[in-house]
Amino acid sequence: MECSDSKEEPKNGRSSNWDDDQPFTLEDLEAIDAVFQSASSKRPRLSTNHHRRLPNSILALQLPNSSLSPCQAKAKMRFRYPVMKFLGAIKYSRTNVDVERASMEVLKIVEAKKMEVGKVAIGFDIEWRASFVKGVPPGRAAVMQICLDTSHCYVMHIFHSGIPKSLQLLLENSMFSKVGVGIGNDSVKISKDYNVSIQAVEDLSYLAKQKLGGDSQKWSLASLTENLISKQLLKPKRIQLGNWETNVLSKDQLEYAATDAFVSWYLYEVLRTLPDIEKPPMIDDEGGELKDVSPQDLARSPDQNVTVTL
Repeated sequence: MECSDSKEEPKNGRSSNWDDDQPFTLEDLEAIDAVFQSASSKRPRLSTNHHRRLPNSILALQLPNSSLSPCQAKAKMRFRYPVMKFLGAIKYSRTNVDVERASMEVLKIVEAKKMEVGKVAIGFDIEWRASFVKGVPPGRAAVMQICLDTSHCYVMHIFHSGIPKSLQLLLENSMFSKVGVGIGNDSVKISKDYNVSIQAVEDLSYLAKQKLGGDSQKWSLASLTENLISKQLLKPKRIQLGNWETNVLSKDQLEYAATDAFVSWYLYEVLRTLPDIEKPPMIDDEGGELKDVSPQDLARSPDQNVTVTL
């Protein structure tokens, strides 16, 4: 449907289209009031005084934007996407023994996947306790979450367990990509806090820039979720900035952590199927050789702008 500013010719003082935004006339109000009166004899009649209080039913109809055309709705109303959630099994471990066992299980799964499909990516994220006191640094990485598919996510409470040998082997294995937004900073924090070097990290922000264009700083996990799969990723501050060093994680914390890792894995799988954005065309310089188009060149040639359609 195309948006148009044209309107039907009004008849008897009102447009024949009841979906327009014209206010009700006094005659309209009295006619509607008569319908309400016939439906319930107990409802008091409306006065013709211009300062009367309208019934809520009519008042709602008179509110601006209460009956928007498709074009107006698109321009003035923000659509709320469904919430993105991880619906599989969350495997929580907090002791050294349990984290070791969970890490070995993950290793077996990724090794089997690699033999089957080749390249394997792991959705990865960490959480730590924030500091709200000036001069006091934030806590060390407290929770590590890993997701491999839609069925299982592993939430490891490394604040209590530390990083056992099998988990270290997984993190330092360059054959398995670890994907997430800001994952480079996460790997630096793990190195600083636990002296473990995470290998083969891939930041989704930079992958999104390669596939979708724009500045990599534009692409957060939430914005990618909205733009790629039309869902919203909730980030409640009470959880995000909560106590991740607690003795046992709450249900809300577990769901938050697992969802972040799952979304990282899922978005990576979506992004990697997309073609790279078309690079700016090459033009001849004065010597007749090809060179990359500079921003100044593009500014002089606006007709060379590239449009990407997903």
